[in-house]
Amino acid sequence: MLQVSQLSRCYNTFVAVENVSFEINQGEIVGLLGHNGAGKTTIMKMLSGYLEPHHGSIIINGVDLALDPKTIQSELGYLPENLPVYPELRVADYLDYAADLKGLRGSTKQQEIKRAVQATEISVKLLEPISTLSRGYKQRVGVAQAILGQPKLLILDEPTNGLDPTQTEHMRDLIRDIAQHATVILSTHIMQEVDALCDRALILRNGKLAVDERLSTLRHSNHLLLHTNLDENTLKPILAALSVVEQFELSENPESAPHFYYRLTLREDGDRATQANALVAKSIIEAGGELYQLQTEHRDLETLFREVNQHAA
Repeated sequence: MLQVSQLSRCYNTFVAVENVSFEINQGEIVGLLGHNGAGKTTIMKMLSGYLEPHHGSIIINGVDLALDPKTIQSELGYLPENLPVYPELRVADYLDYAADLKGLRGSTKQQEIKRAVQATEISVKLLEPISTLSRGYKQRVGVAQAILGQPKLLILDEPTNGLDPTQTEHMRDLIRDIAQHATVILSTHIMQEVDALCDRALILRNGKLAVDERLSTLRHSNHLLLHTNLDENTLKPILAALSVVEQFELSENPESAPHFYYRLTLREDGDRATQANALVAKSIIEAGGELYQLQTEHRDLETLFREVNQHAA
């Protein structure tokens, strides 16, 4: 659905985005992550057609954005972090104006405005000037304008910013519903949002794409957590005979002997997860050891994000 190839953008001598490539299929919800200045906003602006890349291409549903921007933009919804709303307009007037900009007319326009209002639950504020709205309601108005026209590509920058927990959960449900018929790119600093919503994560570092992986894969590390009655001297030759284990270390103070807790590092080119678990378990039991616990170490997204940026070149 979306193909980004060798995308680059500079501001004078500063390289904001450098040779970024990725593909996103219809129905995917992809998190775009990175520290401030990593290039997230620049990429989103290029995807929306607001900025032109200095190099590279953006293909959406087989159409090159550089060659036919109007067609692409008619099928795109965009919520920037700071939505440029008109404070003097009433909510209804603003949505009417946004629908006009998207080329919606007649009964189709009215139906789409009604759908967006119901989806974001802002009907009680339709006749209120935008300047009088709370931050949360302004955010919902922004999402309403973004989903007008049922876009095939929806780009959301901090969509839950300013929402209370109930509104946040409603927004998550709305995004999941939209993803049934569209591709969604979600940029946020809130890792829980990515964990709750996204299938994949794209992590940017210094304008380059450092990680492009499914969350289910990212959560697994190349470490096993082992709880056994074997001390280090007994365990060392057992693990040394296994090609899948690179090294191991005590993860807790061994004062609780005969209970010992270890963290095993697997070889990157060796068997992983289930196969490694089976080999380690078999070897310990055959050596007469007790196996109390053996599991893959799981990482949360925040830990992974920190690891990626700690290894910055």
